[in-house]
Amino acid sequence: MLIAGFPAGAWGTNCYLVAPAAGEECVIIDPGHRAAAGVEETLKKHRLKPVAVVLTHGHIDHVASVVPVCGAHDVPAWIHPEDRYMMSDPEKALGRAIGMPLMGELTVGEPDDVQELTDGARLSLAGMEFGVAHAPGHTKGSVTFRMPENPEIPPVLFSGDLLFAGSVGRTDLPGGDHAELLESLARVCLPLDDSTVVLSGHGPQTTIGRERATNPFLTGLTGADAPRRGM
Repeated sequence: MLIAGFPAGAWGTNCYLVAPAAGEECVIIDPGHRAAAGVEETLKKHRLKPVAVVLTHGHIDHVASVVPVCGAHDVPAWIHPEDRYMMSDPEKALGRAIGMPLMGELTVGEPDDVQELTDGARLSLAGMEFGVAHAPGHTKGSVTFRMPENPEIPPVLFSGDLLFAGSVGRTDLPGGDHAELLESLARVCLPLDDSTVVLSGHGPQTTIGRERATNPFLTGLTGADAPRRGM
């Protein structure tokens, strides 16, 4: 299994390319602000051919490069229907008034082929299986992607902005809901095995076991002073 990730753009959003091995087809997760160049470099380095882009949610720091990446490789983008509008209307998703500048170099809009994610779906892409869990709280359409354990790697959770190392996603933007986020953490994350590797939308990787033991949001503390990342 090959998982190559890099932080991109003004918000340091993690973009991941996932493939069975070098030289094979791959899936791109969350190509955000200024991620297109890093995507192309990673594809070339590992001789990968993308077959799809999948999105943990619709905030601009996670989707800003969807149009150029999908267009360059003629692949679909997968997103939950409740966040789909954010690709074309990022200001609304951030609570900005229409017409306010939003990093003017961005090209917003949908790629030619958009597919919608559903809770409990199992995506078979590039010879791999991704389990989809709807996990609202950061946004209404936030999802996680889980890859089951195999002989090469432990189970992996791409958590987007639901769960970070030591913290969780913010809930003060339109569509955010702290109670909903806590419910998603309990339903989606807590049942997972401690060995599950968490690859989040921002910051370093962690494990479910580490977060279960130390993350104040998972240990039952209020976590009011914990740092929060992401848009």
